[in-house]
Amino acid sequence: MSTLYTHRDSNIAKTWVLFTLFFGIVIGAGWIFSQIYGKPNILIVAVFFSSFMSVLSYWYSDSIVLRMAKAAPVDKNNAKELYNVVENLAIAAGLPMPKIYIINEQAPNAFATGRNPEHAVVAVTTGLLERLNRSELEGVVAHELSHIGNRDMLISTVAVVLVGFVALISDWFLRSLYWRGLGGRGRREGGNIIFLLFGVFAALLAPLAATLMRLAISRKREFLADASGSLLTRYPEGLASALEKISKDATPLRAARNATAHLWFDDPFKGKLKTSWLHKIFMTHPPVEDRIRALIGK
Repeated sequence: MSTLYTHRDSNIAKTWVLFTLFFGIVIGAGWIFSQIYGKPNILIVAVFFSSFMSVLSYWYSDSIVLRMAKAAPVDKNNAKELYNVVENLAIAAGLPMPKIYIINEQAPNAFATGRNPEHAVVAVTTGLLERLNRSELEGVVAHELSHIGNRDMLISTVAVVLVGFVALISDWFLRSLYWRGLGGRGRREGGNIIFLLFGVFAALLAPLAATLMRLAISRKREFLADASGSLLTRYPEGLASALEKISKDATPLRAARNATAHLWFDDPFKGKLKTSWLHKIFMTHPPVEDRIRALIGK
């Protein structure tokens, strides 16, 4: 296990860096908004909610993501082959048996989530089970188990909740300015136009900063999981074949969200019109051909 998963301490450190940055962004935004409105209580509320959301995202982010994907739990009785594959690979990797979920989607894809290996989840779509053979399925599951072993899924899953919260408070602030303008309340007491402009600027940039935090884990995370997964199965061709087959399937994934795109085994937006310019600029996955080349040299 130690030979496969050598970057866990680094990823734990990245998790705490993410929490700290998120906390700093919310506190900073709260201070700016309190100066604009002349109400110090806004800063207190910002501190409270940032602390609350950090704790919530750590303990319950996996449940939130599973609900977003509409995933249903399964066991050995109703998903025998999948259960056996996950169980065998978990034993080989020296990992606790994760919970298994199935998503009723025809698009072949999968993801892992959970705050640690003891509370991990592997979720796959019905399309994945229908389209992949045994060796390809083992490759995908090994990849996801490698994310668990490398402790990638904590920071990836937590980021989903934190990014959403930052976007929410930014939207709230911008809307509040709009309604204040409609109400004709005039200029705020004790404030000035510089703080107001700075607040608008911060509200517009905060979601971008949060998104960059979500993408703080490099694409190398996917390469690392591919490498660890191929070592686990000792058959990189299976994972490479799965990558090729999944990338060529244009079935849209209805459960796909920009906030959770980085969690999936492959880009969940293929086959859809990518209207988000952020998604175009900041790709969440390396090109499939590069991943295949790294696995089998083709």
